[in-house]
Amino acid sequence: MTSFLKQKIIDVCNTKIDQKGDNVGLSFYAFFKNKNDNPKLLMEAATWWIETHQLDHFEKAVKIKKMLESL
Repeated sequence: MTSFLKQKIIDVCNTKIDQKGDNVGLSFYAFFKNKNDNPKLLMEAATWWIETHQLDHFEKAVKIKKMLESL
């Protein structure tokens, strides 16, 4: 995972946690706009989420953040 994507995901997790609390769930789509303006980055996130870690469609933001901070 690139450092750019890692930081982007952590930032989104922090924002969602601040807005909705520790129990907020999200999917890898939460890190992108509602249009596919960067398919390479979207595929990088999808590969990490689905193939590498076999995560459910929705996961807790705190779990994702902890996973990335441990990289």
